[in-house]
Amino acid sequence: MPQFNPGIILLMLKVGIVGLPNVGKSTLFNALLKKQVAESANYPFTTIEPNIGVVEVPDERLAKLAEVVKTEKIVPAAVEFVDIAGLVKGAAEGEGLGNKFLSHIREVDAIAHVVRAFEDVNVLRSESSTDAKSDVEIINTELILADLETITKLIEGTEKDVKAKEKGAEKKLSTYQKIKDSLEKGVLAKDIKIEPEDSKNLPLITIKPTIYVFNVAEADLKKPVNLDFEPNVVISAKIEAELAELNEAEQKDYLQELGLTESGLERLIRESYKLLGLINFFTAGEKEVRAWTVKTGTKAPQAAGEIHTDFERGFIKAEVINWEKLISAGGWNAAREKGLVRLEGKDYIFQDGDTTIFKFNI
Repeated sequence: MPQFNPGIILLMLKVGIVGLPNVGKSTLFNALLKKQVAESANYPFTTIEPNIGVVEVPDERLAKLAEVVKTEKIVPAAVEFVDIAGLVKGAAEGEGLGNKFLSHIREVDAIAHVVRAFEDVNVLRSESSTDAKSDVEIINTELILADLETITKLIEGTEKDVKAKEKGAEKKLSTYQKIKDSLEKGVLAKDIKIEPEDSKNLPLITIKPTIYVFNVAEADLKKPVNLDFEPNVVISAKIEAELAELNEAEQKDYLQELGLTESGLERLIRESYKLLGLINFFTAGEKEVRAWTVKTGTKAPQAAGEIHTDFERGFIKAEVINWEKLISAGGWNAAREKGLVRLEGKDYIFQDGDTTIFKFNI
């Protein structure tokens, strides 16, 4: 069987794990990395510095492609997870560990908001915590307060630009004021209706795509969570930690015993990709099989640019075939003989599962 090569991993998606203290964030993080790299303990602020780790994106297609092109080297796509210390009520004003950790959230592409949805007398709740719904609202309020501080500073700077008659300043000021008014009403920035071009590069936390991760007891894993926070993933951090200690075959058996087809990690990554509109395409040859992550709607030259900027500049054509068709055909040569490989130009939009060879000039 082909072996995964953990030494070469492409970073694409960066997800910050946030939540109140003692909701299971670090337990989940440890499970994600399949090793104890973040300390877990039964008291707040166990995580003092944000722990960062890279997790391979599970994708069974890679091993199948590696078999057909006869390579031992597999390079999967990856997600970088950042375990950020637990926030508490008043964090925006410096309570607990304060704004230091809000700055770490600003650096991620998406937020995984872990919410405690289990009861355990042996695991203390933080002073701020009462129930899942109020816990979500506490974190959202703190993030909104941090964004209000940011948008107020942006407004102050833009008002000076308006007085100086800078081009586009009045439109910016109008957008910023709309955002401020909505934030003050408790609306997350991502839910405010503004033009996409006006929201680009805004340094706001609540504008980031968010997945609510409900951490439940093992017995409740298959029960619906009746809370109006979408999108969401229901997991048991305890089960994920147990799965992390098992080999691949044992993991499959354990999941089958639980009546599950995939782990919480796989569901979290899949939802993260879906939330951010990401897909994977593949390159497959004797040297290696590799997954590349791009935004939905990416055209062929830009997809080539993910491999190397020279590929984008010198792009000519791309040989493209769906991964399943390549496997069914038995390899590139057989697929070409059967007319299954297409030559695509600069306007071709890559699809999830496309396998390609780029033609380019340097």
